[in-house]
Amino acid sequence: MTMDKSVIDKLRQDIAFTDTLGGQTLTFQTTWGLFSPRALDEGTLLLMEYVEVKPADNCLDLGCGYGAIGLAMARLAPQGHTTLVDKDFVAVDYANKNAALNKITNAEALLSNGLAQIPDRKFDVIASNIPAKVGNELMTIFFMDAYRQMNTGGRLYVVTINGLRDYIKRVFKEIFGNYDKMKQGKNYTVGMAEKTG
Repeated sequence: MTMDKSVIDKLRQDIAFTDTLGGQTLTFQTTWGLFSPRALDEGTLLLMEYVEVKPADNCLDLGCGYGAIGLAMARLAPQGHTTLVDKDFVAVDYANKNAALNKITNAEALLSNGLAQIPDRKFDVIASNIPAKVGNELMTIFFMDAYRQMNTGGRLYVVTINGLRDYIKRVFKEIFGNYDKMKQGKNYTVGMAEKTG
């Protein structure tokens, strides 16, 4: 093998950066293989411009990655509790590390495929940067589960690539009975639905 061991050792080291999300300055440790490991992505930044969180809200970051959205919401809701879920155990590990790194004690990351492993928790705010590759079928399951586990008046915010905005509008109207396009940018759209009954 010709590759220098020091190159591999360097690649194994955590990536670290600090950024502001939803008005909260946070430091992140990440690793290769997680989504957007070197910086917060455009969709996440756009989403958190529109997510409204009250101080006592119970929040959910659905598909949390290394925890950016959930940790920002936890800071915005210090009297509430924020749950972060991901189906990738490496993501869950880094989200919990980042909660500790930022001294956020009202958040925990759990291994779950959507909401499947947390069926008894109720939420006021759910936010997600959902990758298109999960497919419409799994997204529909996520949104149905979100509706079932939201308190009345709860809000679901998602950011998706623009190509999915019509699907999101249709499925939100079918499940929630409403849809609000918060922002359509060049590449991403932020949509919101509210549980009214």
